[in-house]
Amino acid sequence: MTTTSSDRLDSAFAALADPTRRAILSRLARGDATVGELAAPFDMSLPGISKHLKVLERSGLISRGRDAQFRPCHLEPEALDGALDWIATHRRLWGERFDKLDALLADLQGAPAGKAKGSGRNDTHDKKDREDTRGHG
Repeated sequence: MTTTSSDRLDSAFAALADPTRRAILSRLARGDATVGELAAPFDMSLPGISKHLKVLERSGLISRGRDAQFRPCHLEPEALDGALDWIATHRRLWGERFDKLDALLADLQGAPAGKAKGSGRNDTHDKKDREDTRGHG
């Protein structure tokens, strides 16, 4: 069974959704650690930590090695690349959209009241309104 980039991205975001797993990744960013070392700061059983590690391992964010009887966990930073690329792309797209919205709002704020672009009024009605106000002054 082949894992697609979309599946890997979904798996990475699902793993990152949990604060305990993010804390584990933060710890592993400083270096490899055993399950016991990773469990130490949490008020959680070793089986509970192991479940989190399995999620991280299945997502490809960590790997486990062998060192005698220990199985140290290792951060796989390249597994975050897909998530980082997705975030960067969408951040850029939303930035462009917000820039366009800012320009539109600035344009609308500079227009006289009731004359905003897209207000649904046309020049014929505007001209008639001006004539009506002059005739009643």
